[in-house]
Amino acid sequence: MSPSGSGGLGVLRPSPLVEQATERLREQITGGAWPVGTKLPGETTLAASLGVGRSTVREALRALAGAGLVQARQGAGVFVIATEAQEDWATQLRRAAVTDVYEVRMLIEVEAAQLAATRRTEDDVRALEAALAGRRAAGDADDAAFVDADIALHAAVVAAAHNPVLTDLFTRFVPALRRGLIDMLGLLALRATEPDHGDAGHAALVDAVRTGDADRAGGILRGELAGTLERLRTV
Repeated sequence: MSPSGSGGLGVLRPSPLVEQATERLREQITGGAWPVGTKLPGETTLAASLGVGRSTVREALRALAGAGLVQARQGAGVFVIATEAQEDWATQLRRAAVTDVYEVRMLIEVEAAQLAATRRTEDDVRALEAALAGRRAAGDADDAAFVDADIALHAAVVAAAHNPVLTDLFTRFVPALRRGLIDMLGLLALRATEPDHGDAGHAALVDAVRTGDADRAGGILRGELAGTLERLRTV
């Protein structure tokens, strides 16, 4: 196919059209039909070739821009800037070693705990106490449920920092963390003799945040996460 043409794309089926349009255009780019530096056909031309509306093409081009494949240049059009898509954050986390993820988690959560100790509200304290109670109640549950309760407590600490960026970062880490922690508990049998593994440290963390002791909160969490990281390195 000629870089400046758009024939041969094929009319799409009426299902998730944006996803289909994105994939069809991605195939053209990664397959070399439109080399790096090529200006893509206009929205009207692409829409007619794909059998969709211009708004669908526009959304597909936004997705391709987000993947690092194309770039819109004001007044000039949309140009191909790469033929291999960049992995998004979620994909990178899925591929990453859990220990690498955990090291970054430590950076995020220790700072969040210190902020939480200075910013927590009465509602935050109640949420932390409820999460601690939930973690204790999960002591009789299976490893997956216990890990979920543990993560819920940590999420409550992060939420108490009242920083939406920290909260979003922690949320993105959760799936990778969950898998690693469940694997660790299963392989090391840490709860065989201590069903509520780590309860004292988590209770101390909640107390430090509640009493506004930022240094203590950060230190407790740093020690707890460092210990877990060492265990993960043995899994």
